[in-house]
Amino acid sequence: MDLALELMVYFLIAGSSVSAIRIVIGPSIVDRLIGFSMVSAQVLALLAVLSVQAGRAIYLDVALVYDIFGFIGLLTITRYFSTRREDL
Repeated sequence: MDLALELMVYFLIAGSSVSAIRIVIGPSIVDRLIGFSMVSAQVLALLAVLSVQAGRAIYLDVALVYDIFGFIGLLTITRYFSTRREDL
C-alpha cells in the first residue's frame, strides 16, 4: 500500500509539472485556463493522497479550502478575460 501511494505522489507531481508547462507555453488564454484547472485538480488529488499516506484528516480540510480557492480563481480569471474577446 505504501509503494502504491508513493508512486501516486510521483505521478501527480509529474502531471502537475506538465500542466504547469502548459500554463507557461500555452498559445492562448483557453490553454492557460485548462492548465490552471488541471494543476488545481492534481494538487487537490496530491493533498488527498498525502492525507491517506500520513493518516491525518486535517489535510483533507486543507484540500477542500484549496479547491474552493482554485475554483474562485478560475472564475475570476474567466470573468476578466470574457470582457476581452479579442484575446481568445
